[in-house]
Amino acid sequence: MRSRLIPAALFVAILLPRPSLAAANKEHAQLLAEIRMLQEQQQQLQAMLGNLGDAMKALSTKLDDQAAATRKTMADQALTMNGIGDTVRVLREKVDDTNVRVSSVAQEIEALRQAITSAQSAAAAPTGAVSTPSGTEPGAVTEPPAGGAPGTPPPPSLTAGQSPQRAFDASMDDYMASRYDLAIQGFTAFIAQFPKHPRAPDAQFYIGKAYFAQGKYPDARDAFQQVTTTYPQSPSAPDAYFSLGQTYERMNQIDLAKRAYETVTKNYPETTSSVILAKQALERLNRK
Repeated sequence: MRSRLIPAALFVAILLPRPSLAAANKEHAQLLAEIRMLQEQQQQLQAMLGNLGDAMKALSTKLDDQAAATRKTMADQALTMNGIGDTVRVLREKVDDTNVRVSSVAQEIEALRQAITSAQSAAAAPTGAVSTPSGTEPGAVTEPPAGGAPGTPPPPSLTAGQSPQRAFDASMDDYMASRYDLAIQGFTAFIAQFPKHPRAPDAQFYIGKAYFAQGKYPDARDAFQQVTTTYPQSPSAPDAYFSLGQTYERMNQIDLAKRAYETVTKNYPETTSSVILAKQALERLNRK
């Protein structure tokens, strides 16, 4: 009886499942599933990183394009401001010339009025014996004095040679008409004849501008430096420093150009147009 129970127990033990082996298989399957999930997540992460890299490249390219466009815009604005500054200068020169012309015309009108008044007074005077100059025989015809009758204004050419305003105005006309050699001669003569005149700094400045327009940059440099040393407190001084910087740029002396522009920005009021242009020129040179 006992020998029969042992094979039966063995048979039952074989048929029953083994708990430890089933649990191990289940954990193994779960681990494989987690590994596959991690692999899928890794692939998704790599794809996202690839897309992010492409997006960063596109963004970098766009930023480079925007920076280039900004630099071009700033350069165009600098050119526009330079043009505006030159236009303002020309307008200011024309206003000054107009004021000079108006003043000259007013002086001529006043002189003419006085001459007319003198002529009317002489015509209204009673006729009497005509006095003859000493040393002249009676009845001899005397020549009128040079320049016409007394009280008559001198001819315009003589007035232009004697009046500081008209002398400066004539030289400015030559400069505006691009007759630079004549303008240089006229402004030089003006300074020699009227060195203390308020427009002497302007005359020296336009000598430099005339040389600059002719491409004679060493002569222009010397003329602008003469303004800054002889007339440092004049309104033309900041303009001369700015033009000196432009001249150094044309001569490929960039360090000296920067120094001239920095002098304008440090020593003169912010409202001066040359200060604004000098700041823009410095920014342009510092980007190179």
